[in-house]
Amino acid sequence: MFFYKPGPPPGLSDWRRRSGEGRERARYPGGGRSASRASARAMGLLSILKKMRQKERELRLLMLGLDNAGKTTILKKFNGDEIDTISPTLGFNIKTLEHRGFKLNIWDVGGQKSLRSYWRNYFESTDGLIWVVDSADHQRLEDCKKELETLLVEERLAGATLLIFANKQDLPGALSPSAIQEALDLDSIQTHHWCIRGCSAYTGENLLAGIDWLLDDISSRIFTAD
Repeated sequence: MFFYKPGPPPGLSDWRRRSGEGRERARYPGGGRSASRASARAMGLLSILKKMRQKERELRLLMLGLDNAGKTTILKKFNGDEIDTISPTLGFNIKTLEHRGFKLNIWDVGGQKSLRSYWRNYFESTDGLIWVVDSADHQRLEDCKKELETLLVEERLAGATLLIFANKQDLPGALSPSAIQEALDLDSIQTHHWCIRGCSAYTGENLLAGIDWLLDDISSRIFTAD
C-alpha cells in the first residue's frame, strides 16, 4: 500500500486549526473584538455542521475510471451480487450500502470516451473519489493518467479523498501497484489525500481494505469524535 497525505485540501481551514497544521491568524477589516466574535461564530457554525454530519454518517463516493477497468464488478462485489455477466455501463449505477456504521452511496459512472464529458454531472458533494485502473491494460495508462489529472483540478472535487484501485491483479501481466503509481505520477499529487491499493474485483482481494482506508481518511476530516 502506498499513500500520500499532504496538508489539508483548500477549504478545510477548520481541519487545519484542529490539527495544528498551517496555523495562522485570521485577519478581518477593523480587527479587535468584532473580529474575534466573527471568528468564534464561524467556528461554532463549523462545529454544528460537523456534528450534523457525525449524526448522519452518510457519505457519497464516486467511482470513475476508463471503460473496462472493472468499476461495475467492484460495485457488484461490494453488494454481494453475481459477477458472472457484466455489461458495459452506459449511464450510471448507484448502490447504497452499510459498512462500519456508515451509509455509503456509491456512484459507478460509465467510462467510455463518449461518456466522460458527463462525469462532471456527478461531482457535487463527493466525499471520496475511487479511481479504478485496469492494471493489465498497459496501452491505455497514459490516457488513464490524463483523465485522472483532469479530475483532480475540478473545483467540485477539491478536498475529496482519492483511492486508486489497481484492479485485475489476478491477471497475468498485471502491473504492480508501485508500477501503476509511477505510470500515473501519483507522487506529484499535492491537492488530495490519496492511497493506491492493488486489488482484484473478481476475487475481492483488498477491496474492503481500500474502502476502510477511504472511510478512515474521510471521517478524520469531516466528522467530530464520538
